[in-house]
Parts: sequence; C-alpha cells; structure tokens
Amino acid sequence: MSRLIYLPDVVTLQLCADKCIGCGMCIEVCPHAVFVMQDGRAQIRELDACMECGACSKNCPVAAITVKAGVGCANAVINRALGRTKGACCCVSEE
Repeated sequence: MSRLIYLPDVVTLQLCADKCIGCGMCIEVCPHAVFVMQDGRAQIRELDACMECGACSKNCPVAAITVKAGVGCANAVINRALGRTKGACCCVSEE
C-alpha cells in the first residue's frame, strides 16, 4: 500500500514522548498510521502523512500530542498560491 503524503514540512503535529504513557490511542484513531509504538511509547513514523484531523490529540489522555487541526496543509496551499517561495508554513512572512 502506498503512503499518503501531503505537502512536505508543513504539518503542525508534535509528540512529547516524555508525557506518553503508551496507551496506543493515537495509533488506534489515526487514519493514516502516522504513529508506531516503540519501547512502550508512541513515536511519529511518518510526519508528512499527517492530515491534521486532530483525532490523536483529542484522544490522548495525557495531552502528549498537539496539532493545529487542519492548519498546515491549508496554509501551505494558500502560501504557495500566493507565490511565496521560502516555505509553505503559515509562519513564513516574505517582504
């Protein structure tokens, strides 16, 4: 099965491994298998496969995962459409 990759390097997903308790909820709810379990804790396997749906962060019982649901890809598309070349992140400001 081929991996779905959205726009590279724009995803807002972050995982604090120190907070992770290894419950596996992120793995269960992620529609694109972004996470894997390794050494009893979740890890991000494929960051660029994240579609920023927010299911992982909403279901993490210890708030180890943060993501601005729906932000990265939408901003990347808008920034690229505006001709910005230094990156697609919403934080990029070109003068």
